[in-house]
Amino acid sequence: MASLEDLIPTVNKLQDVTYDAGIDALDLPVLAVIGSQSSGKSSILETLVGKDFLPRGTGIVTRRPLVLQLNNISADSPLIYDYNEPSSGSQGLGEIENANEAGYGEAREPTLEDHLKRNSKMYKGGNVKNQWGEFLHAPGRRFYDFDDIRREIENETARIAGKNKGISRIPINLKIYSPHVLSLTLIDLPGITKVPIGEQPADIEKQIRNLILEYVAKPNCIILAVSPANVDLVNSESLKLAREVDTHGRRTIGVVTKLDLMDSGTNALDILAGKVYPLKMGFVGVVNRSQQDIQDQKTVEDALVHEEEFFNKHPAYRSIASRCGTRFLAKKLNQVLLNHIREKLPDTKARLNTLIGQAEQELASYGGFNNSTKENRAGLILQLMNKFATNFVSSIEGTSSDINTKELCGGARIYYIYNNIFGNSLKSINPTSTLTVTDIRTAIRNSTGPRPSLFVPELAFDLLVKPQIKLLLDPSQRCVELVYEELMKICHNCGTPALARYPRLQSKLIEVVSDLLRERLGPTRSYVESLIDIHRAFINTNHPNFLSATEAMASIVEGRKQKIQNAKKAEELKKKRQEELDRAAGMNENNSSISPRIDSDSTVTTSDSENEDEKDPKQSKDSFLNYFFGKDQQQTKGEQLPSLNGKKSTPNVEHMFQHNPDFLAIETLQIQEETESIEDEHPELTEREELECELIRRLIVSYFGIVREMIQDQIPKAVMCLLVNFCKEEVQNRLVSKLYKESLFDDLLMEDHTVAQDRAKCLKLLETYKQASVIIGDIL
Repeated sequence: MASLEDLIPTVNKLQDVTYDAGIDALDLPVLAVIGSQSSGKSSILETLVGKDFLPRGTGIVTRRPLVLQLNNISADSPLIYDYNEPSSGSQGLGEIENANEAGYGEAREPTLEDHLKRNSKMYKGGNVKNQWGEFLHAPGRRFYDFDDIRREIENETARIAGKNKGISRIPINLKIYSPHVLSLTLIDLPGITKVPIGEQPADIEKQIRNLILEYVAKPNCIILAVSPANVDLVNSESLKLAREVDTHGRRTIGVVTKLDLMDSGTNALDILAGKVYPLKMGFVGVVNRSQQDIQDQKTVEDALVHEEEFFNKHPAYRSIASRCGTRFLAKKLNQVLLNHIREKLPDTKARLNTLIGQAEQELASYGGFNNSTKENRAGLILQLMNKFATNFVSSIEGTSSDINTKELCGGARIYYIYNNIFGNSLKSINPTSTLTVTDIRTAIRNSTGPRPSLFVPELAFDLLVKPQIKLLLDPSQRCVELVYEELMKICHNCGTPALARYPRLQSKLIEVVSDLLRERLGPTRSYVESLIDIHRAFINTNHPNFLSATEAMASIVEGRKQKIQNAKKAEELKKKRQEELDRAAGMNENNSSISPRIDSDSTVTTSDSENEDEKDPKQSKDSFLNYFFGKDQQQTKGEQLPSLNGKKSTPNVEHMFQHNPDFLAIETLQIQEETESIEDEHPELTEREELECELIRRLIVSYFGIVREMIQDQIPKAVMCLLVNFCKEEVQNRLVSKLYKESLFDDLLMEDHTVAQDRAKCLKLLETYKQASVIIGDIL
């Protein structure tokens, strides 16, 4: 079982991974150092390390979070030896073990030669370098000179945050290896400021505050609140900020600096004892090097000795000297961090298990470990093809597991095209919108040749109805195109996460299916055009639903008769009202009523008018046919059919329609409107021509409706047979025949570069999580 001290290095490794990925997925236990500018934060960190390595100056010096990982190594560790100089050319032991620990380069065990080199005299003495630093952004490079570390921090800060006091949220990760440090992980945050300088934005205080809160607000963060002793504690910005996220002071350690700079006769004993501001983890007092000490190049070791002497000799702090100083602070922070990690270990273990599951699921979406070989490539391509074809068919049939609930798609969209778009477009066609009365009359005259017609020629009807049937072609072709477009859309949406790994294979699958759809588009359009031509080739006037000429004429005459009767009734009503007005005027003048005889005469007149149409009631059905179709041309010249201008018609024909139930027709309002339009546009037509034109118009509307109904039924059937169903049945065979070739496997399975990178990153993260889980499991 691993020791408890192994927790901090393990957490450090996890921090390297999470910070390198740009996330803090584990919410690992850390120590965050906060304080106002010039409060002594940098001096504390340098004293903990034992080296001067942090940038110094006026204003904001720490402008990016510095993740400082202190790693304690033993004095005889092979890591402390530098084997970069030997002439033998072999890789140094230090580089080997450092690479193994940090995860850089090719890991291998140290050889016997490496150990012999380490113990040889030429590597002892001046070449032994037991303290160095490493940056996460410069892997594999050691900084033995801590002045170089300071310059690297300054350069890296300027590279991201600029050179004029701007701040950045991107952290700098620095590892310090030394036998003189305790294992710790601290985050040095920018100092709290009030006044912007240089090109800093006006809200610099808010930016720094938000940046600090991002770290200290996490429950697993231990807050190291640094406050100078020469400033009243009630004005401490660090304690004020810590109280906002740690109300009860359970995870805050107070550090009081510059105790040697307090006014004579004053001390911070009550503060260190927790009487002024109680904290569960207490306060620790330290004495930092002054700026003069730094300029005089006073070493950290000498500063630590001076600090111990100050506490041991000070009359107020002598009693608590063992709980003051930087060395005590380092031990306390190390113990606090270890206890905090141990306390949070079960939660971290559970979180690791969750992250492992998520990483494995993500890795599976990238295709797993990508152990593709020549043997399994063929099976992989065939599997992806079958999945693509299955998705295509299921989208059409509506059995897909991933059904869009926001809009119609797939088979439902095709059904909508048939029944709504195509159906409504057919219904909106007016079969006689392109025909005028002149066109109809001209067609009738042209179809009779040089001879006068005895009846309405059937050829005129054929000539006029065929162009109208062709009006159905454009909506039918548009229906085919809409279905084709929907199938193309389905094709482009049939991809899977596994298929997304191979963009070339996916594009080839779409290309093959698109070619199949385009191949079937031409025959489908041709067949639809043939259907229209078929209906134009033979005009079947014997169709059971077709309106016969006799029925059409009966409807026309009945409508005109009704119009005449309505006009007569309106005229009589107008006359009655006028008589009543005249009668009322006469009563006012003569004080007498109108003679009863006038009423009687009026009644008789009205009665005669109403019964005028009842004369000659014994007419037969043949009377109409004899007149209109030319069987009897010896009628009296004064006898006329009902006309559009309201003149009297021949009584025999009128009474024939009244007494024959077969001719009592149809839609009086529509007849009147169409008749009025003919009268308005062509008042010069004879009565016979008017009736002939109206008859032809009625027959065209009737026959067009029959053809339209058949087309509305036949076009969807043709599209389904020739385009949709054909592609459903043929898609898998076409994909296999076009793409299942061994010569294409390498090209088709060329993985997307981004996906490969994401999988490699996910795989590395998964391995790190598993390794950390094993280490924590050994400790538990």
